[in-house]
Parts: sequence; C-alpha cells; structure tokens
Amino acid sequence: MDYVAPTQLMEEIGAAAAKKAGLGTQAMLLKGFLSGALLAYATAFAFKAADGFSGGAAALIAGAVFPVGFAMIVLLGLELATGNFAVLPVGIARGKVSWEQTLRNWGWVYLGNFLGCVFTGFLIALALTEAFIQGPGPLGAKIIAVAEAKTLSYQHAGINGWLTALVKGVLCNWMVAMGTVLALSSTASTGKIASIWLPVSTFFALALEHSIVNMFVIPTAMMLGADITVTQWLVWNQLPVTLGNIVGGAVLTGLLLHCCNPAGAQGRSKPQRQGLAPAEAAVNPAALP
Repeated sequence: MDYVAPTQLMEEIGAAAAKKAGLGTQAMLLKGFLSGALLAYATAFAFKAADGFSGGAAALIAGAVFPVGFAMIVLLGLELATGNFAVLPVGIARGKVSWEQTLRNWGWVYLGNFLGCVFTGFLIALALTEAFIQGPGPLGAKIIAVAEAKTLSYQHAGINGWLTALVKGVLCNWMVAMGTVLALSSTASTGKIASIWLPVSTFFALALEHSIVNMFVIPTAMMLGADITVTQWLVWNQLPVTLGNIVGGAVLTGLLLHCCNPAGAQGRSKPQRQGLAPAEAAVNPAALP
C-alpha cells in the first residue's frame, strides 16, 4: 500500500527527526543551501507565471506553480528550516532528539537556507538587469513591490504590523509544515508531490509569510534598488515571521499531531493475536506478531 496511516506516519516523523539531528554541519549547510536556492527559483517562477493577472486569478496561478520548489526539496531529501520546525519537536516529544540537537539543526539549516536564497537572488538580479546596467523589468518590479509590502507596510502600522507579520508566519508554516509531514504519508514520488501541493499552494495563494521565501524576496529587492534597509527587513519581517513559523510548525503541526497520535498508540491498537491456529496464521501472514 502506498498510503502510510497516521500512527505509522508519526513514527516515520520521529525517525526522520533522529536522522536530521544526526547530520553533520557540512551536510546541513549544503542541503540547506540547495533548499534555499530551489525556493528562490520557485518564488520567481510563481511571480512570473502570475504576471498580467490580478486578484483571485493571480493568487490561484501563483499558488498552483509555487510548490514545484517544495516538491524538489522533498524528493531530493534536502533540509528546509520551516519543515524542521515541525519534525524535530516530534523527535523531542518521542525521546529521539534533544533540545540541543534541535537548535543545532535549526540554526545551521536556517543559515544554509539564507545563503542559498541570497546567492540565487543575486544571480537572478544580475540576469534581470543585465549585470545591473538596466532596470529590473516586470519581474524585478514585482519582487520590489512584494518586498516593500512585506516590510514598509508593516512598519507603517507599527506594533499592529509586527503582530500581523507574526500571525501570518504562524498561519503560513501551519500549512508548509503540514506539507512536510504529508510527504511522509506516501512512499511513491507522485503521492509525495500531490500531498505537498495541497497545503503549500494554500499558503502561497493566501500571501502568508514564509521566512525562507522572504530571504529571497527582500534581499533580492534590495539588490534591485528597493528602498528597504537591513534593519527594516530584520525587525519588521524576518524576526516576527521566523518566530511565527516556529510556532506554526512546532506547536500547531508537529506537537499537535503527536498528541493526536501519541507514541505507542499503534502497538496498543493492534488486536490480541495469542492463540492463533497454525492454519489461520498461514492464511493471514500479516496477522503474525
């Protein structure tokens, strides 16, 4: 069967957490770098695909194409901090991972994601402006407009804007982390891709806040001439969005699913098999202990 039931799924997540926690620093950085690069590609692709559309049509198109980045990340077994915000806490809850290992993974993968986003963003900015001798064009203008909305608009609203960025970060990673979890509910590539697409397209179409996507959008916009300072980016977007992503991933996805399917629940739900007749056991091998 291709489908992995929820109780077994949580065991898979616990095992994945232990594997992620055991990665070396170089592996986390390199896998994080590639994930950041792929998300940068996917974001630029989504903006380009929605060019010329507005309202719901633009949201639908952008949301439909953006998950290509996440699909590649999952199929290649790379590291994305926002997904790990959900996976590693499950490992802690199940006694497979320590807090120290979790923070180590989050830190190095987050750094790798940042480097991949900024590097790819620089190359895209270079391509859009013919090595910075021309204007950014329609795609560059879209990146600048989105970046300004993600920073200057929040700054203008003050503490309410900061809180809005935080809440959008929570809502975003509730869906993104769900995509990471659902990818483990299938053992086939097509099943993984379909499972990822559902929640990830939802978050992007709703224009929620993803800390790794923003590592591409805002620095790239700054390279293209957006009137945004590093302080404005960090204070009014990156910090509140990252905190929101952690809450959405760790609490509303990983730990909530763990509470719904506690460790050992699968074993307790199995029927008693003592006393099976030899003939019955032969006919039904799956019933063997």
